[in-house]
Amino acid sequence: MNKPLISCLALTLATLLSTHAWAQPPAPKLTIADRQEILQALEAKLTANYIFPDTAARITRALPGKTGAYDKTTDAVDFGNKLSNDLRELGDDKHLRVFYDPDFHERATPDAVPSAQDSERERAETAQRAYGVEKVQRLPGNVAYVELRGFGPTDQVAAAYASTMNLVAGSEALILDLRRNGGGSPTSVSLWLSYFFEGDERHLNDIYTRNTNATQQFWTSTGVGERYTRPVYVLVSPRTFSGGEECAYDFQTQKRATLVGETTGGGANAGDRFSLGHGMVVNIPTARAINPITHTNWEHVGVKPDVAVPAADAQKTAYATILREQLARTTDADDKEELAKLLALAEKGEAPVPVYRMRMEQ
Repeated sequence: MNKPLISCLALTLATLLSTHAWAQPPAPKLTIADRQEILQALEAKLTANYIFPDTAARITRALPGKTGAYDKTTDAVDFGNKLSNDLRELGDDKHLRVFYDPDFHERATPDAVPSAQDSERERAETAQRAYGVEKVQRLPGNVAYVELRGFGPTDQVAAAYASTMNLVAGSEALILDLRRNGGGSPTSVSLWLSYFFEGDERHLNDIYTRNTNATQQFWTSTGVGERYTRPVYVLVSPRTFSGGEECAYDFQTQKRATLVGETTGGGANAGDRFSLGHGMVVNIPTARAINPITHTNWEHVGVKPDVAVPAADAQKTAYATILREQLARTTDADDKEELAKLLALAEKGEAPVPVYRMRMEQ
């Protein structure tokens, strides 16, 4: 059955890993006192919120800022980058990040309703990113190709997911490209996966949150439209991260798709953002994923593909495999000839040349 939706946690939404598209003033210069205040706030936020308290203690003890290592770093953006590198090295956690965002407003609680201004900015950013749907294409041989770059807020991306799945419904197979997917909302991951399972709901993932000492379950939903039952190939790379990894991991553990490419980035700790003052923001993992089938997750180890090839060759490999399987099933002589031509091109990484001249009936 469906469980309550998590409100603020996200498996590092792609928009949180990059500066937002809205114009910002130049980053200010930070004084020694400013940097010390930021470091003190960082220590407090890590101690209070990081999913692993012992790791937080180790990080705060070892932060080089206490030895004056940042004394010559006055630019806010540069300061954030250096802090991020040190945090990731000390904590061995790629979700840790400090960055400059003067427009950020920390919520009183993770499930607090965002301000109208923050909501509007989020909606605009999600729309600018085409709701995470980078590309939808029909490849020769009636093979669907969809590239998802991130999993945005569920209420904002649901219509785009439905439209995308309507477009690919008649294809013989689907290639889902997650090679540049940096993550996003776990509820949106569950919604997307819902289109690929028939029958009863599937238990996909759990997220344990330290501050609430509670575990939330994530399931597929029976409320989506027509289900896609044809073969699915999921493309992955080291850039596939967080929620993108969860999507690939769920497909794999549910035995619903074949993963092609390289091992993913290895980030399974869900996070939230906190203000450090002076326009600086930190993304801190406050929760961790627990797969209901493996009882573990992909932190540090990544999601390993079923077919290991260089990420750049993943689409060609998946496409050629699909055409090869179609060719083996087809009995019509004309279809066999056409598929054989397409397969020969696909294996060379080439595509048929489009014809723009009018074709006259013979």
